[in-house]
Amino acid sequence: MLITLPGDIQVPGPPTNVHASEISKTYVVLSWDPPVPRGREPLTYFIEKFLLVGSGSWQRVNAQVAVKSPRYAVFDLAEGKPYVFRVLSANKHGISDPSEITEPIQPQDTIVVPSAPGRVVATRNTKTSVVVQWDKPKHEENLYGYYIDYSVVGSNHWEPANHKPINYSRFVVHGLETGEQYIFRVKAVNAVGFSENSQESEAIKVQAALTCPSYPHGITLLNCDGHSMTLGWKAPKYSGGSPVLGYYIDKREANHKNWHEVNSSLICRTIYTVEDLTEDAFYEFKIAAANMVGIGHPSDPSEHFKCKAWTMPEPGPAYDLTICEVRNTSLVLLWKAPVYEGKSPITGYLVDYKEVDTEDWITANEKPTSHHYFKVTDLHQGHTYVFKVRAVNDAGVGKSSEISEPVFVEASPGTKEIFSGVDEEGNIYLGFECKEATDASHFLWGKSYEEIEDSDKFKIQTEGDHSKLYFKNPDKSDLGTYCISVSDTDGVSSSFILDEEEFERLMAISNEIKNPTIPLKSELAYEVLDKGEVRFWIQAESLSPNSTYRFVINDKEVENGDRHKISCDHSNGIIEMVMDKFTIDNEGTYTVQIQDGKAKNQSSLVLIGDAFKTVLAESELQRKEFLRKQGPHFSEFLYWEVTEECEVLLACKVANTKKETVFKWYRNGSGIDVDEVPDLQRGECHLTIPKLSRKDEGVYKATLSDDRGHDVSTLELSGKVYDDIILALSRVSGKTASPLKILCTEEGIRLQCFLKYYNEEMKVIWSHRESKISSGEKMKIGGGEDVAWLQITEPTEKDKGNYTFEIFADKGSFKRTLDLSGQAFDDALTEFQRLKAAAFAEKSKFILYFILHVLHTSLVFSLRHPS
Repeated sequence: MLITLPGDIQVPGPPTNVHASEISKTYVVLSWDPPVPRGREPLTYFIEKFLLVGSGSWQRVNAQVAVKSPRYAVFDLAEGKPYVFRVLSANKHGISDPSEITEPIQPQDTIVVPSAPGRVVATRNTKTSVVVQWDKPKHEENLYGYYIDYSVVGSNHWEPANHKPINYSRFVVHGLETGEQYIFRVKAVNAVGFSENSQESEAIKVQAALTCPSYPHGITLLNCDGHSMTLGWKAPKYSGGSPVLGYYIDKREANHKNWHEVNSSLICRTIYTVEDLTEDAFYEFKIAAANMVGIGHPSDPSEHFKCKAWTMPEPGPAYDLTICEVRNTSLVLLWKAPVYEGKSPITGYLVDYKEVDTEDWITANEKPTSHHYFKVTDLHQGHTYVFKVRAVNDAGVGKSSEISEPVFVEASPGTKEIFSGVDEEGNIYLGFECKEATDASHFLWGKSYEEIEDSDKFKIQTEGDHSKLYFKNPDKSDLGTYCISVSDTDGVSSSFILDEEEFERLMAISNEIKNPTIPLKSELAYEVLDKGEVRFWIQAESLSPNSTYRFVINDKEVENGDRHKISCDHSNGIIEMVMDKFTIDNEGTYTVQIQDGKAKNQSSLVLIGDAFKTVLAESELQRKEFLRKQGPHFSEFLYWEVTEECEVLLACKVANTKKETVFKWYRNGSGIDVDEVPDLQRGECHLTIPKLSRKDEGVYKATLSDDRGHDVSTLELSGKVYDDIILALSRVSGKTASPLKILCTEEGIRLQCFLKYYNEEMKVIWSHRESKISSGEKMKIGGGEDVAWLQITEPTEKDKGNYTFEIFADKGSFKRTLDLSGQAFDDALTEFQRLKAAAFAEKSKFILYFILHVLHTSLVFSLRHPS
C-alpha cells in the first residue's frame, strides 16, 4: 500500500513475500521483495520478530541500524522455539505498515547449499605450478570440500584443477604453462549441491617462487704468479627468481679445517684474483652466490690448487664454457679466452667432445678456430655428451678447460627461434619470445656470440617474455650471426644468420613502410574523346580527400586552365587531364605525381615518334568526325546486303537530317534516277540492283547536303566486293536449288537444277562418279537466269552413274545428286534416240522439199526462157 501525503510526499508501502531463505540452529536468514511501487526515495528496512511461546509483543531486531538490502540474517534465536517475522519499509517521509506475517519458523539444523568461498589468492610456486589459497565460506557446516578451476587470462575457458573435492583451503595447481598468466576461482560443495563460484583471483604469471640462488660450479684456476691465484667459475644454474647480485669466496689451505673469507663485499663478475697467498702452498676454494633473498648454498670445494707461478709457453685454460642452442643433432659451445696466454699470442682453439661413459675424445675442428664459439654438428639425437676447449699458440696446445656438464642432445619441446620483422614505423628488428622467462631473467643479445653494446647501432627493447633487437641505421655491415640467451632458464637460446638476401628483403619492406607507395589500379594512359580532345588519366586503389597531385609535361608542371583541364575523383581514385587541342607541339613525356600522406607514386607516358603520331592522327580524325556530324551525315556508310529474293541492296544510314536535306545516288559520277525518293526521317536509304551482273560494276556514291554542310559515302562495287556479293547470292540462291531434273533433246541428255538466281560467275562444280567434270564437247556446262545445266552429248553406257551439282557460297555449299543409271538412264536414252530420229526425219524431209523446190524453179525458168 502506497500512502500519498499532501504535496506529493510518499511513504512507501510494506514489503511483500517475506520468507526464510536459510535456517540454522540459532539464526534465520529472511528475504523479501521491495514494495511496488517503491517511490522515488531510497528505501531501508526494519525487521521485527515475535516468539509464539512466552512473548507478548513484537521486538524490533535492527532498531539501531536500518537494512538497505532485501535480505537479513536474524541471530540469537532460541533453538527449537517457533518465531514469526514481519518487515517494514522506510524512507525519509516515514515508515510503512508492517508486511504480512511469515509462517511460524523454528530455528534448527537444516542443510542448505553452502555460501561461496571468500577471497582467492594465487602465489608463485614453481615454473609449472601455482599455490591457490582462499577464505572459507561463512557457512561451512557439512562441507564435502572444494573444487578449484583455472583459466588463461583472456580465454574465458575454465578447466578443473581437481576432480575430487579437497577439504582444506590450500591447493597446488600443477601442469601450468611457464610464463602464461592464469586466474583461479573456487566453489564449495555439500550434500545439497555446489555453492556459487568465488570471485576470481588476481592474474598471476607462472614462474618459480623467489629463493636464494643455487650454487656456482666449475671453479677453475686461470693463472698463478706465486703470490696470487686468478679463479674463474660458472654462475648458478638458477638465480632463485631474482638477479644474482654477486659472489662470496672462501678459502682454506689443504688439510686445514677452517674456511676464511676472501671478500667482505660482493664480487660482481665470475672471475677474481685472490691475493696474499703462500708460494707452493695448496689451496681450495668455495663460492656462494647472493640475490635479494639472501646467500645461497656454497659450491663444493674446488680441487687443490698449488700456488706456484705459471711459466709454461703454452696457453692456460679457456673458461666459462657455456652450451646453448641445443637442437636434435647440434649445439653451440661458447667460452672465454684464457687469462694466461703463454709466451706468444693465442692463434685459435680446438673443441673436443665425447659421449658420456666413453674414453675417446673427438676433436670437432681439424683447424683451430679463431672465434670464442663453435657449432658442433653431426651429434646423435638422444645421446649425452661432454665438451672441453684447448687454446693454441706458437708453442703448442695449452691446458684443457674444465670439462662441461653433461648435455643431453635433443631440442626441448616448443623450442623457439629468433625471427626477423619490420614494425609499423618501418624499423627492422630481430625478435625472440621465451615463455620460460621469469622476472629475474635477462635477454642477452649478441653478434658473433659477443654481447652487443653498441648503442649507436642497436636498440634492445624487452617487455615481459618478448625481446627485440632494433637496427638503428641498417646497412651491409650488419650482416652476420646474431644470438640470444635467456638467463634463469634451462638454457633457452637461439641464433639467426642475417644474410644479404634476408637483409634486402627486410630493407624492401622497411622502405615500403617508411616511403609508402600509393597502389595503382592503372598506370598513366590516354584516350581520344569524341571532339578530338585527348584525356590523360590514372587510377589509384584509393585516395583520401587530402591527397595532392600534379601533371608534368616535358619536365614542366602544367596548371589547371582552358588548355589543360585537370580534375580528381577522390572516391574512385581517378586523376585526369583533358587537352582540348592536341597538336604537333604536344610531343613529349607526360608524368603525373601523387602524394597521399606519406605515400607517394608517379607514372609516366612517353609520346614520342610513332607513338605520338598515332595519338595525333586519332585526335585529328575524331575532330573531323565531330565536325562532320554537326550537319547531315552518314551514321553508317554505304554497305551491301543480299535479300531473300536474290536482289542486291546498297544501303546506308543517315542522321541529323531535316526537311530541306537533299539525298542523291551516283554511279561512276553519273546520277542515278530512282523510282522513289528516300525518306530521310527513317534514317535509312536503299538502292536495289535486281539481277547482279558484271554490267553493274562501278563506283557508287551517296550524298547528303543542306545549308549546314554535306557528307559523302562511296562504295566500289568491283573486285573482291563483287566476288563477296556473288558468294552471298550463292548462299541465298543455293538454299532454293531444286532436285536435279532430266531433260532429253535430240543432242543428248540435259541435267538441270532450278534456282531463284543463277549467274555463270557463281562457283559451281558438276561431278560424275565423284570426278569433276570440265566443260567441253562431250560434257557442256551452262545455265540461265534461274537454271544451271549439264548437257551430255551423244550419251553412251559410259555416261551412266551418279551426277552431283554443287554451288559454293560464303558459308558452306549446297549439293544436289541424281543417279543416272538403270531404268532412268534407259528411259532417257530411248527418249534421246527418239528425238534424234525425229529430228533426222524432219531434216531429211526439209532437204527433199528443198531439192524439189530447186528443180521446180529450174523447170519453170527453162519453159519461160527457151534457148
